[in-house]
Amino acid sequence: MRRILICAGVAAASWLAPIGARTPLAQNVPAAASPDTTARVIVKFRAESSLLRKQALSAAGQQTLQAAGLGQRIGVALDSGRGLDERSHVVIGHGLTSRQLAARIAAQSDVEYAVADERKHIVAVPNDPLYAPTTAPARGPAVGQWYLKPPPPAGSASAAWGSTAPAAINAEQAWDVTQGNLSIVVAVLDTGVRFDHPDLQGGNVLPGYDMISADSGNVFTTANDGDGRDSDASDPGDFVSSAEATASCGRSSSSWHGTQTLSLIGGATHNGVGMASVSHGGVRVMPVRVLGKCGGYDSDIVAGIRWAAGLPVPGLPDNPTPARVINMSLGGEVACEQSYIDVLGQVNAAGVTVVASAGNSAGHAVSSPASCPGVIAVAAVRHIGTKVGFSDIGPQIAISAPGGNCINDTGACLYPIVAASNSGTTTPVPGPPGAIYTDSFNYSLGTSFSSPLVAGAVALMLSVQPTLTPAQVKAKLQSTARPFPTSGGTAGIPVCMAATGVDQLECYCTTSTCGAGMLDVAAAVQSVNGVQASIALTTTTPTANQAIALASNSALNAGQSIVSYVWTILNAGTSGATITGARDGAAVVVTPTAAGVFVIELATTDNKGFFSSTTLAVTVVGPPVPPASTPPAATPSGDGGGGALGVGWLMLLLSAVFALAGVSHLERRRAARAVSGSVRAVRKR
Repeated sequence: MRRILICAGVAAASWLAPIGARTPLAQNVPAAASPDTTARVIVKFRAESSLLRKQALSAAGQQTLQAAGLGQRIGVALDSGRGLDERSHVVIGHGLTSRQLAARIAAQSDVEYAVADERKHIVAVPNDPLYAPTTAPARGPAVGQWYLKPPPPAGSASAAWGSTAPAAINAEQAWDVTQGNLSIVVAVLDTGVRFDHPDLQGGNVLPGYDMISADSGNVFTTANDGDGRDSDASDPGDFVSSAEATASCGRSSSSWHGTQTLSLIGGATHNGVGMASVSHGGVRVMPVRVLGKCGGYDSDIVAGIRWAAGLPVPGLPDNPTPARVINMSLGGEVACEQSYIDVLGQVNAAGVTVVASAGNSAGHAVSSPASCPGVIAVAAVRHIGTKVGFSDIGPQIAISAPGGNCINDTGACLYPIVAASNSGTTTPVPGPPGAIYTDSFNYSLGTSFSSPLVAGAVALMLSVQPTLTPAQVKAKLQSTARPFPTSGGTAGIPVCMAATGVDQLECYCTTSTCGAGMLDVAAAVQSVNGVQASIALTTTTPTANQAIALASNSALNAGQSIVSYVWTILNAGTSGATITGARDGAAVVVTPTAAGVFVIELATTDNKGFFSSTTLAVTVVGPPVPPASTPPAATPSGDGGGGALGVGWLMLLLSAVFALAGVSHLERRRAARAVSGSVRAVRKR
């Protein structure tokens, strides 16, 4: 079947943002510190540190001695700064940066952590003219890019908080942690892109690919470029003329839909031009053209998903820049087909997070592929947090984000989504004259624009913690989402109900209809800005009465280290599992006494004070049943007869003894060779 782009039916059809194949921005390399550079570090000593020995001195005197002693160890003269508690205070050095000094100090065994004592600033607001509230241009929107700003505190509507909209996603404070990483690629499967738009000139837009196959069976060509699949992902327009219109595909102007969705994710930011994007323009975006006139075929979309993720597609060159995130602001009304289930399972396994729009059929069931497993489906909320009328709903929704709404029936739309676009109604108007932005009269509304906001948030999360799996990304987005409001709208707004095939307009969201809550980009990014606890079960077949080995498989960001491990059996069940040995190291041994399931927790803290915990349920099988005893077979006198243990049993017994004694692997091998040789020597006699 065909897929159609997902935008609200009331949205005007003119938007876009172009960009071309450009060289990625160079990464900044910090310069060497000058001799007069001052470094400030917050250091916390372990309780057993010899530097904490009490002296007959004041607290300040104690800290001075501690700083001097620490400085002697690392070869840097240190002064003491203000104390924070009995084991923590600031030390000051010269000739290196704060982070360099912190790294040296953190390497000391009796230091719990050492972190740079850095300044924090008011979050920089982008200078893009459409970001801030404005009365010029008169076309607005007057509230600017309201959806990217911090929401007001609960119960407040003060614009001093950056936005009067409780549904605002708070990208501003996320930018204080990261403004993206060019190693992260977001593929936008849509109508292509206008590469010449000034807000897509940040050097982060990749060439992409055109996946639309030649379609000679219709009175018009879906691709509208006449050349089938090729490396040109530019959008030639998806207009349908009166002569081309059919019963299922009416006349329409070009939407420039792909330019709009791509610009929301990765448009250049703080460049004094146009708009800001969720990723601050700091990640790379890649157009994959799968939609043309009257939408696109599933076969082309599935091929686009594969190619974007770096999986092979017959007849096409491999994607040189595989995506970590895929955004699909498209959908169809049928249930999720097996072709999507197959490909989404493969790309998830490859570590690719897929985000898709819920659909715009006014409260009906979630469209496909958003309804498929392995997709983060996104519904749309109004500025106050209620479900916007056009958004679809259902249990497949993971999270909600702003989709734009007007409130008023006439005049300027009050809360649209701002996106890059093109002024052409059929074919594109090239260059700056054609580069426009959607506004309060030519507005962008729909779950098509909720999805890119989430995809941009995922890109920022991966910029901070690139080891996150798609499942972890979804869990973090949901656990940090803000709760839906239950009041604040006009009188008579109902609570959202399960989709029944009847239109369901504005309503108060629930977690069963609109997902876990409203997107909070800052909270999601902060939740991955440190150690991410993870447990690896290294014993392949956990068995009763045998030692089971588990180890920390936790992920860390650059410059971070784990300073604390705590293992705890939360529930032993019928297994009788207990931790044998130390429970504060990177690995642990658990010994169960019977079959069953036990749940173990690992709690970690990194050198920046970030805490993370996780649990793992381990299934234990019963002890192996010994073979039934049989009379020893007659053996030649020189082959270990008389019921003597064979070499296999000796090896097994020896391994068990060594494991209990903690003998090294090398020593075990040497002993095993000796025993084996002795047995063979006996047999030869």
